[in-house]
Amino acid sequence: GLAGGVAAAGLLAQPAAAAGTAAGTAETAGAPERDRRVEALLKQMTLAEKIGQLQLVGDETAARAALSGGGLGGVFSVVGAAKLNALQHIAVERTRLKIPLIFGLDVIHGYTTNFPIPLAQGASFDPAVAGTDATISAKEARSSGIHWTYAPMMDVTHEPRWGRIAEGYGEDPHLAARFAVAKVRGYQGDDYSAPDRVAACAKHFVAYGGAEGGRDYNTVDVSLQRLHNLYLPPFKASVEAGVATVMASFNTISGVPAHGNGYVLHDVLKGAYGFRGFVVSDYTGIEELILHGLAGDGADAAAAALPAGVDMEMVSTNYARFAERLLAERRITGEQIDDAVRRILLVKFRLGLFERPYVDEAAEVKAPSPAALAASRQVAARCMVLLKNDGPVLPLAKTVGSVAVVGPLGAATYDLNGTWAGLGTGAGTTPPVTVVDGIKAAAPGATVSYTPGCTVDGTDTSGFAAAQQAARAADVTVVVVGETAAMSGEAAARSTIDLPGVQQQLVAAIAGTGKPFVVVLVNGRPLTIPYLHDNAPAILEAWAPGVQGGHAIADVLFGVVNPGGKLPVSFPRAVGQIPVYYNHENTGRPADPANKYTSKYLDLATGPLYEFGHGLSYTTFRVDGLRLSGTRLPARGGRIDVTATVTNTGARAGDEVVQLYLRDPVASIVQPVRRLRGFRRVTLAPGASTPVSFTLTPDDVGFYDNAARFRVEPGKIEVYVGTSSAATLTASFTVV
Repeated sequence: GLAGGVAAAGLLAQPAAAAGTAAGTAETAGAPERDRRVEALLKQMTLAEKIGQLQLVGDETAARAALSGGGLGGVFSVVGAAKLNALQHIAVERTRLKIPLIFGLDVIHGYTTNFPIPLAQGASFDPAVAGTDATISAKEARSSGIHWTYAPMMDVTHEPRWGRIAEGYGEDPHLAARFAVAKVRGYQGDDYSAPDRVAACAKHFVAYGGAEGGRDYNTVDVSLQRLHNLYLPPFKASVEAGVATVMASFNTISGVPAHGNGYVLHDVLKGAYGFRGFVVSDYTGIEELILHGLAGDGADAAAAALPAGVDMEMVSTNYARFAERLLAERRITGEQIDDAVRRILLVKFRLGLFERPYVDEAAEVKAPSPAALAASRQVAARCMVLLKNDGPVLPLAKTVGSVAVVGPLGAATYDLNGTWAGLGTGAGTTPPVTVVDGIKAAAPGATVSYTPGCTVDGTDTSGFAAAQQAARAADVTVVVVGETAAMSGEAAARSTIDLPGVQQQLVAAIAGTGKPFVVVLVNGRPLTIPYLHDNAPAILEAWAPGVQGGHAIADVLFGVVNPGGKLPVSFPRAVGQIPVYYNHENTGRPADPANKYTSKYLDLATGPLYEFGHGLSYTTFRVDGLRLSGTRLPARGGRIDVTATVTNTGARAGDEVVQLYLRDPVASIVQPVRRLRGFRRVTLAPGASTPVSFTLTPDDVGFYDNAARFRVEPGKIEVYVGTSSAATLTASFTVV
């Protein structure tokens, strides 16, 4: 197993606050490779210069001050090639060893060109979507002098109240891992010293998505088996894909804050996974060990974080202030400092910063290129999920005479970008295409009106009458409702996840006209929308679609693009049902409507409103012909091929996502009722069929136990193949 032999109590027993703990020496973890360039530089460095490399600051003034004092590792959130070159000139020309700075930024879903939020990208069930975003974003960012992005975020979560669900890929570790790897490769390429690539950062390590109550930065109490089976797989996959850096998370993990948690950072990440890059703190994360209650002061915080495995400190300055003293007091070791510096310098060398510290200011990308805009539009449409389509109302005819666009987000610009947008050059100055303008461009012969009806989160209903009047005068109404960009993302937890304000009442007012209408959702998380499900003829989940959002929404509404996205996260029926997720464990009393004494709510139907993997199309599909290449899987080195046939049974071309789930019905650790282990998105012409195959190995059927050992146990495994987590086509094999 990856962390074989770690005791079940190990998670609780690793505060790593002193050099004498298991986290105390570089030898017990995967030390960075001994690069001759790094070793030569390290030998020349004074202790003060080494400690300087461990500091990361977030503004120009702090950077200049630190450089004048002799040492600084990097700068983040300073944007613009000229500004960055000016800082780099100081580091390279006015410091003794001429060590270049690394420049970082939160390039989350676009730099100059904004793409859909990551949760939306997960809905594409096509990792190439994340690769496209990362490739274009890396080129734009590097042209502006940025070397390093704080992405991808791969926090698996079952908590839609948590605002940062928008930044990840949903509730499934397999889906998140596939997207995280695609994004790492898109950012870094084969060689991240290339002028169109950046170093990636896997974040947040680890279990940040388990925040109690969905409140950002909150406590996480997690068993070892769930830590390793649910939260860690995307990080393991990212390390295997060569991710350059990792960021520690704000949360505690079973009582030990991640920034001082030697078990997760030292033993698992650097030890079991063999991670050779560096770990950066999150914003003031080391300082926050004091408020967490792990450290009494800044010196304690530094003495906890460095041995635990945090190599670079962001914003707070506890390493810079206390490392020399802690070394003299033997609370940290010179070896620990050297290990951290080695890791940081290795990434700087691999970025090519010593050979090419500056960027060509004339080549800075300040506006999206036509090719980048086209890619953003294509990606956005690929991410949309058709939740419902009675009638069918959609797609709309391009010959429609009149369209009323109603709703507070119908003419929104920056809200279509969602969270973490606008940090890069151009991203804040290129407003997204509105839904109104997208519809006007898609149906140039139609009369298109716009009436907001209300604000996103206000209580004023005086605009309803005008909205109803517009709907009555039009052939069809498109109601665009949801959340503002500020309602999701960091520090944006919501205690309820209904449509904010009076937007649901606005939809009811439009429904009351009796005229055809569709609802378009713009949002950064799942919403509780049973009213819409019961009363709206059609619902299109557009998420926060990015700079070409209006065009992409229109492409789907008018059938230029046949929607093929699937939900990467379950949609609850009510906030009181949270957490509700497909990959849950069974209970001894599974829900049974006929038996009161089973696991359910008295006042709510069992299961989500829309299940993980759900998504409709303008055509129909059939999946059949399930067959396995064998009925026995050897626990060592075996494989089984699973094949099914998918057929487009409708009248137009479209996409289907064939999904493979496994269930282990009897195991020493109770297993989820289903686990996604494969998916493939295919495009088929009307009447066309294609076989879709997946290969299963012992890795797919194994799991981590409560001693963090990976187990592959003999016994029956059930296979389910279909178009969502509710797939019914089934077969089985036996692990021997």
